[in-house]
Amino acid sequence: MLNIKIIEKIRHTKIRKTTKATDALIHARKLKWKWAGHVVRSTDQRWTTRVTSWSGPPGRRSRGRPLTRWEDDLRRTAGPDWRDVAQDRDTWASLEEAFTQTGVLAD
Repeated sequence: MLNIKIIEKIRHTKIRKTTKATDALIHARKLKWKWAGHVVRSTDQRWTTRVTSWSGPPGRRSRGRPLTRWEDDLRRTAGPDWRDVAQDRDTWASLEEAFTQTGVLAD
């Protein structure tokens, strides 16, 4: 498509900028952020709302490093009270950029 050889060592961010292709990871994180806000703002007790607020089975967790939970990266960006932050659409939308752009290299 661009006739670029591996030996030229051009970063994938520069290639994506040239081709206007979207990064799959950034797109997936953006969808997760929007879905989390949507689920938290729903007022009825749907299955998705109940699963999101579920704290897990009672008792101790397994030995070793804890597995990353679905909401752990949401807490890292929005704080431990991310459900309250998500109620305000403007604040939630302003944090979306910080959530989706974590770990992106700059040229």
